[in-house]
Amino acid sequence: MFRIKEMDYLNPTIFRMVVEAPMVARSCQPGQFVIVRADEEGERIPLTICDYDRVAGTVTIVVQVIGAGTTLMGRMKKGDMLADFVGPLGQPSDLVTDDIAEVRNKKIVFIAGGLGTAPVYPQVKWLRDHGISADVIIGAKSKDILIMEDEFKDVAGNLYITTDDGSYGREGMVTKCLEDLVTKEGKIYDHCVSIGPMIMMKFVCQLTEKLGIHTVVSMNPIMVDGTGMCGACRCTVDGVTKFACVDGPEFDGHKVDWDEAMRRSGMYRDWEAEKRAAV
Repeated sequence: MFRIKEMDYLNPTIFRMVVEAPMVARSCQPGQFVIVRADEEGERIPLTICDYDRVAGTVTIVVQVIGAGTTLMGRMKKGDMLADFVGPLGQPSDLVTDDIAEVRNKKIVFIAGGLGTAPVYPQVKWLRDHGISADVIIGAKSKDILIMEDEFKDVAGNLYITTDDGSYGREGMVTKCLEDLVTKEGKIYDHCVSIGPMIMMKFVCQLTEKLGIHTVVSMNPIMVDGTGMCGACRCTVDGVTKFACVDGPEFDGHKVDWDEAMRRSGMYRDWEAEKRAAV
């Protein structure tokens, strides 16, 4: 059992949990994920790690209430116990494992959308802790659902906020912000990490391919079991079948078959809606 040390909502549908999990905290790296079960009857939910404290032995996850399992988790309180909190799983970010001298020479921009803002944070924080500055673009539909702005102010080189409705920051999609930064404001990037909704990552990749910016994306949205057993997270990368949970979750976004991945991401939508209505 794993105790919830902190629990708070960042917006009406997204909450943050800080969980006591010393063995996970000791080993995890930015880019990896955990499998969580709220109780013994609960479903296995793969959740990307948002932060960790090796000294305190805690791991932070940020979760959106979508299906039955996340609905149950969203009702939990500080002091409650999670049945399972397994990890770290998946491969760490390339920025963490590549030669640090090479990483220092990169001009890096992160593009985060919605819940994808959470897994971007540990990568930017890790870079900051190693003396490497990275720009961050965070997109949200409106100001009231924007998350983690203050946290990013502490770790990003430059932070750009965009809202679809123009209620805060720059108006428009994250792609418009990136294109403006490069074509109108003279910014130069050679490495992009984009994490968020599938459709956002697809259009970011279309733009960065045109701009000549190498782009890494996270295929976490299509993961189900998290161990390579179920096959639900199969995706085609450069013509080869990969499993997001064991080979990823991060891949070269310019080599992902986005149409296939987006079809796969919607496979369980009706089932999830049915299950959520029952809890």
